[in-house]
Amino acid sequence: MLECRDITKTYGRKTAVDHVSFKIEPGKVYAMLGPNGSGKTTLMKMAVGLVKPNAGGFFYNGNPVGKESRREIAYMSTEPYFYNWMTIKDVEKYYADFFEDFSTEEFERLMRRMELTSDMKTKALSSGMMAKLKIAVTMARDAKVYLLDEPLNGIDLLARDEIITSIVEAIRPDVALVVSSHLVDELERVVDTAIFMKESHLVAMCGVEELRITEGKSVVDKYREIYGHGGEETC
Repeated sequence: MLECRDITKTYGRKTAVDHVSFKIEPGKVYAMLGPNGSGKTTLMKMAVGLVKPNAGGFFYNGNPVGKESRREIAYMSTEPYFYNWMTIKDVEKYYADFFEDFSTEEFERLMRRMELTSDMKTKALSSGMMAKLKIAVTMARDAKVYLLDEPLNGIDLLARDEIITSIVEAIRPDVALVVSSHLVDELERVVDTAIFMKESHLVAMCGVEELRITEGKSVVDKYREIYGHGGEETC
């Protein structure tokens, strides 16, 4: 479905992603894990064509990512991307105009769940409310791949539960979700596969159930093993 083939990305002398390869399959939820600076955001931006790799590339259904693939890949960035003058209703209109697969009905349903109202100004939203809004507009698209960059960052426990519920509801046999985070314990209950990034490298890609059976470890255990002791592990 979505394949990363031997991608490298550098910024001057800094290597953000170093010879990384993996495949994303439909019907699964992936957690892309690792500390800040490990390459997670750069990978997601390359997957939607916002950043160009120095070598290698992302492929969607066998074709290089580009204009066509962006119609089926929904990306939620960590950065705020709404104008300060916008109300939530303006955000809805903007997405409806920009994305053919955007569902106003689904967006309004998610808004009710997130306890947001259309007259709210984006500049007045708390970090938690902004996170909810970004999730709502992203998940209201009828995409085949959802890339969510740190959707749980900086928000309280109840808001995290609402966001995780929205993620779970989007799971279908023909849809893949990739969620980057360093809040490992929050994601373990909903993900199928964990992708561990460290210092620009892919150090492990583990099926969560297989990890429990073969190694007797949780994703949290594996996270501590990889990042707590400096080791590189494979699955």
